[in-house]
Amino acid sequence: MLDRIDTSPQFIGNILFSDETTFYLSGFVNRHNVRIWGSQNPHVYREHIRDSPKLNVWCGLMKDRIIGPFFFGEATAYGSVYLHMLEQFLYPQVADLQPNIIFQQDGASPHWGLDVPRPLNATIQDRWTGRGGPIRWPPHSPDLTPLDFFLWVYVKDRVFVTPVNDFPDLRARILETIATVPMDMLERTWQEIEYRLDIVRATNGANVKIY
Repeated sequence: MLDRIDTSPQFIGNILFSDETTFYLSGFVNRHNVRIWGSQNPHVYREHIRDSPKLNVWCGLMKDRIIGPFFFGEATAYGSVYLHMLEQFLYPQVADLQPNIIFQQDGASPHWGLDVPRPLNATIQDRWTGRGGPIRWPPHSPDLTPLDFFLWVYVKDRVFVTPVNDFPDLRARILETIATVPMDMLERTWQEIEYRLDIVRATNGANVKIY
């Protein structure tokens, strides 16, 4: 992937990053999985209510837009559920951007089961990156994924600033927060991605912590 970025400066600007996260109705935020970056008002950790009802959410992130959110109806996003989201929600929204976008997904198990790569190859062909994809993506690299180091932290900091009443309230807060992300934040996020890729180059891909 770095070779493509080095030979084609516009490559990084064409990447559609994607990721899912879980919102717990209790307000619990898993700070181990969500990297903190750009949070101006870190809030007090909330007690995790065991077996709290949860909502799984997907988003796509580009340099100039956010695609989503998409709310999964199931508690767990299996491969068939994820594929349905791609076919019914994502593909229609990016049809006008083809063949320029590069679709990125991480190595989560729903993303690389037999249900998903074949349709991806048929629809996006050689323009997707992730486990088993035609463009290699470094495994276990949430620090390179802007939804992990920026978007989900930004959204959860604002959604859970006060207790959530119920699922309709939770969905409404997520929708409003994502719809109002300032465009200059996306631009600065892409600058941050380029900085992080520079670190990857300088360390020859070694595992490092970025703060």
